[in-house]
Amino acid sequence: MLLPADFLDQMRTLLATEFSDFINHLEKEAPVSLHLHPFKKYTPDLPATPVLWQPLTGRYLEQRSVFTLDPAFHGGAYYVQEASSMFVAAAVRQTLDLSKNLRVLDLCAAPGGKSTLIAGLLNEKSWILSNEVIQSRYQVLKENLVKWGLPNMLASNHDPEDFAPLRAFFDLVLVDAPCSGEGLFRKDAQAAGEWSKENVQLCAGRQKRILAAAVPLLKLGGVLLYATCTFNDFENGENCTWLLQNFDLEEVVLNFNADWGIVRKKHGLQFYPHKVRGEGFFIAAFRKKAGASAPEFSKRKSNGFLKMTPLGKKENEWMSGWFEVPDAFEFYRTTEGQVRALPGAILTDLLLLDGVLKRKQFGVEAGEFKGDSFIPAHELALSTIIKKDLPAIDLNKEQALVFLKKEIPQLPAGRPQGWALARYKGLNLGWLKILPNRANNYLPASWRIRMQLPK
Repeated sequence: MLLPADFLDQMRTLLATEFSDFINHLEKEAPVSLHLHPFKKYTPDLPATPVLWQPLTGRYLEQRSVFTLDPAFHGGAYYVQEASSMFVAAAVRQTLDLSKNLRVLDLCAAPGGKSTLIAGLLNEKSWILSNEVIQSRYQVLKENLVKWGLPNMLASNHDPEDFAPLRAFFDLVLVDAPCSGEGLFRKDAQAAGEWSKENVQLCAGRQKRILAAAVPLLKLGGVLLYATCTFNDFENGENCTWLLQNFDLEEVVLNFNADWGIVRKKHGLQFYPHKVRGEGFFIAAFRKKAGASAPEFSKRKSNGFLKMTPLGKKENEWMSGWFEVPDAFEFYRTTEGQVRALPGAILTDLLLLDGVLKRKQFGVEAGEFKGDSFIPAHELALSTIIKKDLPAIDLNKEQALVFLKKEIPQLPAGRPQGWALARYKGLNLGWLKILPNRANNYLPASWRIRMQLPK
């Protein structure tokens, strides 16, 4: 790997006698890891070992798989995530009381790995809002959240400054900041080619702007997690010092097992690829001091959602046949005709957010009414709240991949008529509409597998 000379000089200074070991590891193949969905039961087909700091759901694979050709990937059974960054879950467990009802903001969330990880830790009356400012990345984020299928995962497409009205509103704000990407050089050669001292300084300045927008959003006692996938002190330690000097924050010391290979810095923790089975990663935690000045979010008087209206009584009754616990949700129709299921336990907060954020997505899309018919949505099929005993057709791997190509797999005789879930190893993949002489595949065209299937 060809690395910039200035980067090599920087790492020699940081690592001293460990520099050669560091460089040697950059020439090795990066580990492959994923975290399993905590509520969709699935065991990877490939041999897997636990990630030390995320043993319940984090797994290393002994070899890389073509995830596009794994139906379980499309069913949201797991998220392919770099192992070092899974320490975010450990930081959340150490800094928050997860038995409480929490409001969480992942401010720079795309593509969504850390959001899905955190969401699995929250109770049903808590929620996480995953935000991404870049529109193209926001679309990827929304798709990954749909695959994960939890109803308390919200999405938004805003600049960090747009959240300013929500001051002192959040229990946790995660800033996984855009950075120079030094920790991912062996996975992304383009990032290495774009690296420069000047770009590092630009990144550090951008990170300060995001952090300055994030801190006022914290409640008193709220937690800020700051993370990057880089090594240099400008973006890591110096930004932490800047935070402590300019805001009413105190650092929270994060704990770890000594044999994990994590390095404690002056501020935060550093993951190096020659010390851990993972990539470069940095994380630090801060708590808003109890004595800090924090005027509360000024709540508007709400007469309902701006672009959604409640379903009528008859339509609400229709919904009960599609959801495992329909009484836990409030059903609304958007201006585009979508029916969305919003968790009743967090409805008040959703109304507050609705008055601040213009570009957002709440709840689970259930489908739409067309005349006297209801067309279920793909999002409902992948959700964890769908009724468990709906008609379904179990597919083997070959049949599932045909379905995911948006083609019609060979179906068993005596199959049910009407709507049926296409299912693989207990995982819902989408909808089939089965008619007397044919079947229609309702997988959204944008979700279909485009690569050639193995023969």
